[in-house]
Amino acid sequence: MLAAPAQAGDKVKDQLYPNQDIVFRRWASDADYATGTFAGTAASGGHLTFASAAGQTAYTDVVSGTARTYDFATWTSAFVAPGFTAQELIASWTATTPGGSWVQIEVRGVTALGNTTKWYVLGRWAADNVDFHRTSVTGQGDTDGTVYTDTFSAAAGHELSSWQLRVTLLRVPGSTDNPVLTSFGAMASHLPAVPKKWTVSTPKAAQGVLLTVPGYSQSIHSGQYPEYDNGGQAWCSPTSVSMIMGFWNSLPPAADYAWVDPSYQDPWVDHAARGTYDYAYSGCGNWPFNPAYAGRYGLTGFITRLRSLNEAELFIAAGLPLVTSLSFKKGEIPGLTYGTNGHLMVLSGFAANGDPIVNDPASASDAVVVKTVGRAEWEAAWQTTSRGVVYVITPPGRSLPTPPAQANW
Repeated sequence: MLAAPAQAGDKVKDQLYPNQDIVFRRWASDADYATGTFAGTAASGGHLTFASAAGQTAYTDVVSGTARTYDFATWTSAFVAPGFTAQELIASWTATTPGGSWVQIEVRGVTALGNTTKWYVLGRWAADNVDFHRTSVTGQGDTDGTVYTDTFSAAAGHELSSWQLRVTLLRVPGSTDNPVLTSFGAMASHLPAVPKKWTVSTPKAAQGVLLTVPGYSQSIHSGQYPEYDNGGQAWCSPTSVSMIMGFWNSLPPAADYAWVDPSYQDPWVDHAARGTYDYAYSGCGNWPFNPAYAGRYGLTGFITRLRSLNEAELFIAAGLPLVTSLSFKKGEIPGLTYGTNGHLMVLSGFAANGDPIVNDPASASDAVVVKTVGRAEWEAAWQTTSRGVVYVITPPGRSLPTPPAQANW
């Protein structure tokens, strides 16, 4: 007989799902950054700033083809040993990048075989897309692993026993633009093979709790600005992030989306699509680029995996909606009438019986975004496809639920 799932703070990960190793490591204070190595950077108020140039590097923009020289400064973390060998790692960050400045995030690790990998680029990011075009980096695979858009994936037998991150802040020489990293972290995981049948969790913490997340439909944007992932029909991620931003009263000011056709409803969604677009992936679904966009408007955020709906319930009970990632077939989930190879939606609450309530951007209009879905089927799809991926986006300083002993937030 399976034991009941553990509550947050228990001395085990999750009794019902014991083999899901997930750790999130955050750097959030000057003392945290003091454990790493500075080269031209400085820590101030929990942020990482450009203090002086540690050197120069050349970079050719992926869209314009313009080659520029940049001053750069770096910060490198100490090696992090998660207590298991990590198969995957996803970094996440928020930053301010005035003018033509930008940031680069990299990872390297020591594998189970004992060798140190090369540095893999996890993202080149800027808030705007005028002087620099944000991008993931393709073609990085080698014998130790590869990067699939936003996720480092270790090769079999080369899982990481420890890892470290490097942040590079870049600006045009002579510029006073000061790129600042405002939040930073990474989630590493080692998960068992996808089970043939998911064992549904028993509702524990948030029955009957519904957060008043505004409903925005991606469907009403179909055909708009196709240069950003073919238009609104593919904008589930930025639309979901916009709903979270609306919940926190942190949508962009009207001046920022003045470029959007004034006849378009919810123009901030069009703006979010532009602000999350990855020019290598050719899409708006790069996971870390989405909370990074929210960070442009004063929020903080990160990517992690949750082990079950029991962990998600803790966030809802604390008043924190989540963006979730999952795939499912048509007819597979009660309450949803379509199928998808990959979709993002907001988890906004739970019915009295524990069924999830979601704000689904794949809806015909804003008025019908909120839907109640089958708990067993929805949880199984979320846990067996993205393996529990969520965006956690909140105002800075907002308290999170107490994490379990193996802290995945």
